[in-house]
Amino acid sequence: METNLCVGGFGGQGVMTLGKFLATATCDSTDKNVTFFPSYGAEQRGGTANCFVVISDEMVGAPLGDVMDDLIVMNEPSLVKFLPALKQGGNLFINSSIVDESTIDRSDVEIIKAPVTEMAYEMGNSKVLNVIMLGVYVGYTEVVSPEVVWGTIEHKLASKAKLLPLNKEAFEKGLEIGRSYR
Repeated sequence: METNLCVGGFGGQGVMTLGKFLATATCDSTDKNVTFFPSYGAEQRGGTANCFVVISDEMVGAPLGDVMDDLIVMNEPSLVKFLPALKQGGNLFINSSIVDESTIDRSDVEIIKAPVTEMAYEMGNSKVLNVIMLGVYVGYTEVVSPEVVWGTIEHKLASKAKLLPLNKEAFEKGLEIGRSYR
């Protein structure tokens, strides 16, 4: 089995961190093969950013595919750019706080909505929106166990221990949303 994921958004939304957390968790805790391929726009914060994560039982031949199984879009430009690459029957995860669902002109994909920007602000820290969305993705797809992903987040944020409770809450909220769509 192979899963091709593209995550797209603005710089500063934690797109790369989301992809790294997923790739690292999978690589460190399973026997699957993983690639992580980041792509940055010319700008940093506020510019475009996207990454590709491939998780496979077999060797990964190329880090990028023309067709994605799953697509996470954190902003409207990423929806426009990457939606054509989402396969028929694929899963589209949208940040419904800023992505307008009415612009999605495909009925052949599963749409999983989560207002992650709004939720992060309500939690008091806009930087956890990526952790919420990672929870949504893991909760829906179960591509990697939530415990393994949380263990990676916990390890990566160990030097910032005061952020762990907020990130744990964000991840759990995301898991709930993802599971509710199953």
